[in-house]
Amino acid sequence: MTPKPPTTPRTPDPARFRVAGLDGIRALAVATVVVFHLVPGTLVGGYLGVDIFFVVSGFLITTLLLRERADTGRISLRGFWIRRARRLLPALAVLLLVCGTAALFVGGDVLVGLGMQVVGAVTFSSNWLFIAAGNSYFDETVPELFRNLWSLAVEEQFYLVWPLLVVAVLVRIPRWAKLTVIGMLAVASAVWMGFSYSPLDPTRVYYGTDTHAFGLAIGAFLAVLLLERGRGISGRISRWTLTPFGALAILALVALAVVMPGDLPEVYLGGLALVAVLTAVAIAALLVPGSPLARALDLAPIRWVGVRSYGIYLWHWPVFVLLSGALPTWALEPATTWALGGLALVITLVAAALSYRFVEQPIRRNGFRATARTVFDRAPRPRRVVGIGVGMLAVAALATGTALAVASDPGRGEAQVYIEAGQDAIDGSEPDDTPADEEPAPTGVPATGDQISAIGDSAMLAAAPALQEAFPGIAIDAAVSRNMSSAPGIVAQQLDAGTLREVVVLALGTNGPIDRSTLEEVRAMIGPQRELIVVNAQAPRGWIPGVNAELASFALVYRNVELANWYDAIQPYLSEMARDQVHFGPIGAGIYAGAVTEAVNRLAALPPLRDDSADLSLPTPF
Repeated sequence: MTPKPPTTPRTPDPARFRVAGLDGIRALAVATVVVFHLVPGTLVGGYLGVDIFFVVSGFLITTLLLRERADTGRISLRGFWIRRARRLLPALAVLLLVCGTAALFVGGDVLVGLGMQVVGAVTFSSNWLFIAAGNSYFDETVPELFRNLWSLAVEEQFYLVWPLLVVAVLVRIPRWAKLTVIGMLAVASAVWMGFSYSPLDPTRVYYGTDTHAFGLAIGAFLAVLLLERGRGISGRISRWTLTPFGALAILALVALAVVMPGDLPEVYLGGLALVAVLTAVAIAALLVPGSPLARALDLAPIRWVGVRSYGIYLWHWPVFVLLSGALPTWALEPATTWALGGLALVITLVAAALSYRFVEQPIRRNGFRATARTVFDRAPRPRRVVGIGVGMLAVAALATGTALAVASDPGRGEAQVYIEAGQDAIDGSEPDDTPADEEPAPTGVPATGDQISAIGDSAMLAAAPALQEAFPGIAIDAAVSRNMSSAPGIVAQQLDAGTLREVVVLALGTNGPIDRSTLEEVRAMIGPQRELIVVNAQAPRGWIPGVNAELASFALVYRNVELANWYDAIQPYLSEMARDQVHFGPIGAGIYAGAVTEAVNRLAALPPLRDDSADLSLPTPF
């Protein structure tokens, strides 16, 4: 018998490694993120799709490294990084060049900070650059064109460091020790997120690789637990046992995407870690041979989205930002807001499909040089020179357009100019540290500025000069990205300092849904001796109608609560607002101050109560 010739160890081909249903998990992740961004307010927890991606990436990368070690006896770091570059860089380069050039033509706010964003994209350091620049993930004032690339930076940093750790440590220790090390890393990252969390702005813990790496680590833990040395889970866990848990995990992820807004402290105190664990359970259920869940998630339409999820994620946010800048009036009405999101989705899907077909797949399979040779070899010889010339001119034009866009950065966005003017007005006013006089104003006499404490968000900041003119001496405490959940804490601080005045103006409805219990808590805190004015909101956000309805209903219930109807007052003058349709210049500020003035006057016009201890709520109908 002739002996078989020796075979050369071969690195596993990542393109041939596939877990049935995993593309469905990817599809779920990208769908939640896309809806979260393209139709604001519709899916308040859609940001958690990024954490689903992190778990999938940690699982796949660790699995590929372990399979290569098992099949060849070694791990080629150079080969791994080349495969990652082929997978990620081509689509990213096309995105940067096309959207950077498009930004030049759109102009305005989309150019702000573009140079830093491009540098962050090409060096995979976007998350740390955003942190260093103080850019908030939750700030809609100047939406960075490439803001979504922060998560790609986290993953690329993982791709750089994790193989080194696997080669240097993990392959040299037993399986139980691997699990211990990876588990400790996951727990440490999640605990560090909770420890470092700041309710004023959680951007640092959300963007930070150190605080947001637990999803990647949990995915790696799953790979070692179930797949090292070819171990599966058949024979140990029945598919009828694990599949229901996987289905429940996916339903729980959808439920969290619906009900878990990003401003809740619980998100950073274990909520995102829970998302990662649920994702790991769902992936584990896919690994059972013959899994019904895997078959359901492997349906062709779902799989189509999943395999193109990288391109869809890359394109959806820049396309939406560019369209919002080019068509600012589309964000004024609910119908056109949905149309804007729908148009962005169509362009995103087309761009992602073209990128996958003509850029990502050829280069991933054949490499950069082989793909270029194939393209030019297919053309007849006389056309090759023309093709090369046209291609080089196109790349040069896009690169030039992107460079000009970076050079055209105005430094500050339109809304940011208005906000900073308001902050300067507040900083330039004389601070009044005199303890507040809790005696109510005389009946029939409107409150003056020295009797009013105003607490608000960036819209109030933009209105600060006009409020100071209308109410000299008013105390304004306003900040970017605030929402109603922060109101009790701010009121408590002013109460403790003795600076909360007789009339409290509360304007915190712009940046997210509100809870009636928060309003009730604030009213109880200020007591019956003070009056409360709630200012409704104007913004192209899905939660605004609900916010305004809640504020109007709350103001109707209590005699000492009044609504400042900023929303209705500004509707005839939306053209005076900034492109974001949230902030405004002097004309809008005057209208804002006018709405507050009318509310102050209505409070003063109320007749006095016979009994100061009377219940200020309206009678409950029988």
